[in-house]
Amino acid sequence: MLLNYFHKVNSHLPSPTDRQPLCSLQILSQKKTTDPTHPPLQLVQVPTQASANPLSSLKLPSLLHTSEKNQQWYRIGEQEEKRLRPFGAWGPPLMAADSTPPCFSVTASGTREEGSTSREEVAEENSPIEQVALTVPATDDPAVPVLTFRVWVLGALSCALLSFLNQFFWYRKEPLSISSVSAQVAVVPLGRFMARALPGRAFLRGSPWEFTLNPGPFNVKEHVLITIFASSGAGSVYAIHIVSAVKVFYRKHLSFLVSLAVVLTTQVLGYGWAGIFRRYLVEPAAMWWPSNLVQVSLFRALHEEEKRPKGGVTQNQFFLIAFVCSFAYYVFPGYLFHMLTSLSWICWLFPSSIIAHQLGSGLHGLGISAIGLDWSTVSSYLGSPLASPWFATANVAAGFVLLVYIIAPISYWLNLYNAKTFPIFSDGLFTSSGQKYNISSIIDSKFQLDVEAYEKNGPLHLSTFFAMSYGIGFASLTSTVVHVILFHGREIWQLSKSAFKDRKMDVHTRLMSRYKQVPEWWFTSILVVNVALTIFICQYHIDQLQLPWWGVLLACAVAIFFTLPIGILAATTNQTPGLNVITEYIMGYLYPGRPVANMCFKVYGFISMKQALGFLEDFKLGHYMKIPPRTMFMAQVVGTLISALVHLGTAWWLMDTVPSICDRAQLPSDSPWTCPGDHVFYDASVVWGLIGPRRIFGDLGQYSAINWFFLLGAIAPFLVWIAHKTFPQHRWIRLITTPVMIGVMGQMPPATAVNYTTWVITGFVFGFVIYRYRRQWWQRHNYLLSGALDAGLAFMGVLLYVCLEVEGIKIKWWGNKLDGCSLASCPTAKGVVVDHCPVQ
Repeated sequence: MLLNYFHKVNSHLPSPTDRQPLCSLQILSQKKTTDPTHPPLQLVQVPTQASANPLSSLKLPSLLHTSEKNQQWYRIGEQEEKRLRPFGAWGPPLMAADSTPPCFSVTASGTREEGSTSREEVAEENSPIEQVALTVPATDDPAVPVLTFRVWVLGALSCALLSFLNQFFWYRKEPLSISSVSAQVAVVPLGRFMARALPGRAFLRGSPWEFTLNPGPFNVKEHVLITIFASSGAGSVYAIHIVSAVKVFYRKHLSFLVSLAVVLTTQVLGYGWAGIFRRYLVEPAAMWWPSNLVQVSLFRALHEEEKRPKGGVTQNQFFLIAFVCSFAYYVFPGYLFHMLTSLSWICWLFPSSIIAHQLGSGLHGLGISAIGLDWSTVSSYLGSPLASPWFATANVAAGFVLLVYIIAPISYWLNLYNAKTFPIFSDGLFTSSGQKYNISSIIDSKFQLDVEAYEKNGPLHLSTFFAMSYGIGFASLTSTVVHVILFHGREIWQLSKSAFKDRKMDVHTRLMSRYKQVPEWWFTSILVVNVALTIFICQYHIDQLQLPWWGVLLACAVAIFFTLPIGILAATTNQTPGLNVITEYIMGYLYPGRPVANMCFKVYGFISMKQALGFLEDFKLGHYMKIPPRTMFMAQVVGTLISALVHLGTAWWLMDTVPSICDRAQLPSDSPWTCPGDHVFYDASVVWGLIGPRRIFGDLGQYSAINWFFLLGAIAPFLVWIAHKTFPQHRWIRLITTPVMIGVMGQMPPATAVNYTTWVITGFVFGFVIYRYRRQWWQRHNYLLSGALDAGLAFMGVLLYVCLEVEGIKIKWWGNKLDGCSLASCPTAKGVVVDHCPVQ
């Protein structure tokens, strides 16, 4: 650890008349950690007056902001540190960015000099986590209004809008996921407009229910609460997959009320035990939830006063310009020129070659040289590359190259598992002759597996790539556990002991202690009521849901058991292994032949834990931004209920209004309603639920060797750890993160090659080139650009659907044939006959 000491610096200032007290020139230095996710950076604070600035002759990189105390802050690296050392005072990384620290010094022995303050006293004044201390303000104003009319209107509106847009796009070929960052940025001008336009008159004055439409200027606490509302609508509601699979793929009856009950209970169930674990995963400073710091930074940037720079634009103006450009541009890939989604030029050069199409297709092949000029292609499955650090993007690129360009082609052309009989890249289910497997023929009248029919039809076959993708899921689980133990085990142990034993209050926990906490019985009531309601629904509608009462209790037990350990991993390392493979495996062996039971068990066992962690992460964001806990609880629960209703309503509407939705055989070739995510979920229900893992990956199946991926996933991080210990001087070895490299490949399918190639290229441009050579632009505009691209595309996508697609208005020409690789899904084995494919 780098020891930092305060020194008197008056003698270093350029002239006696320009001297400033120590607190007006303060360099805050982070610990020199070897963790590659947190490179050694410092914050430099200098006075803004040129005459008082001893660093005015030096070119400082990356202005962060000018604080209210008229001090400028810069972020610097090791090279700038050497130049600045003669001018500054080095201190521990414990001061909030907008606070003026007292002038003091600490000797090497730790004894206090006259007029000084001990490091221990300073440590108690801020978080011991340096990234938090340098990002999160250590102040609070309890008088600031929080739960206002603006919060209710903008929060409910943003939650409903994000829920509708995310569910609307989920069924499309490129299922854009719009994060809460879009709403976080977009509501700022709306909130400020309401603050100017609404009357300030108080209603029911003097009563306990007194309220006003306009309590004053739009403040950051209102903004945080609106974002918490919006985050409930971000992403997809996983239980909708059950509805889609049963109604669209299996074509069985599932009523709206039963669907609503399943969606609501799965979304809220995890909140019950989230309250039990909040004292361990929210209150301790050691549980710091790194991803929240991005939002904290954005909140501060949006609420600090900003003057338009000469020759430039403000952040709000930049967001508006980028939003309009994104909105206008999406009319091309979204309607006029679909091929922009995936430009696979190799297919154009060799229009009659199956191998060329397999290699070049970005949607149905390996995507060599394929690229998409469509933001939905970039961010559909992996999220925005603008928010990914370069080292993580490089790991994704390495994993993609290893799987798609090395393992997949070698497996295919060696004909592993009769690979040439099936498409090189497909999530379909096939017979041994390469034909589509008739799933309905092996389902009996009770919606269970007909064993005799299955034996008559023959075993189920997967494309080799699809089988490998399940292996990737196995490897990802073990790789994550082993990587965290090897590289973060000691840290997690220390943090866990701190969380469970010491639990010293940092400044944020102390400031939050002034607010009324959420009573434990609120959480307990949610848990008891939801478990009882879930058991009742599953038992009363056993013919539709198939899940017995003991399955509900077992799913809850699995989720509760994993919430705390995985929560510690998420709160300290930002890595969250999923439970979908484990839950499918457990129920597939205990209760085979029942696909809906397997789907319900997976959703209750996996998503309830995921919802609990999402609840705790949002609670920590409110903890950082000093939102009253009871108000946070209200926003999360109400937002979740709104989100569940809107998601299900949107899905039900689309299933009723879009002809042949998700049916690739019946849809036109240029239709966007192919439901790639639901196809994979349905296939998983067949593999794990209907047929069962024993007949696929067990002793009765032909893919039993895929289980070796569990071992391979455990070995991979161990090899990296050995290399790191053997060659500690090579820091790049430490950057190899096998859970990221392996786990992110589990998105394929439904993600396609062009999603990865375009995502990696975009991530390289913004995460490496612009971040390294245009750092100030990146800090001011990077996240704003990401949110604007999401928002503009989303609104134009809905507008195109409502105005043109619903009316059946289409443009038919070669540019709307997507990637133009019609032969990419054809088999290459001799004698295999498939429609629209030449026979070899």
